[in-house]
Amino acid sequence: MGEGMVLDIAREALYTILVISAPILGLALLVGLLVSIFQATTQIQEPTLTFIPKILAVLFSIIVFGPWMLGIIMDFTTRLFGNINSFVF
Repeated sequence: MGEGMVLDIAREALYTILVISAPILGLALLVGLLVSIFQATTQIQEPTLTFIPKILAVLFSIIVFGPWMLGIIMDFTTRLFGNINSFVF
């Protein structure tokens, strides 16, 4: 296995991780922004107020995007195991 192949596998793995984590992180960011705006307008500065909505948003996004994320991971793993014969010397 050459250096180029290792770099290609690492690049593809990082890209897969970014694609899978984007919906969860995006929704958590949006909920955090909305909670921060709510806290700024009502002047409620309770630090624990931000955690519950974010946790619920992440759980909701895992439920909604879970099958899609699993499909992406399964596709990557299938391609990786399918090409395992070219990785050995």
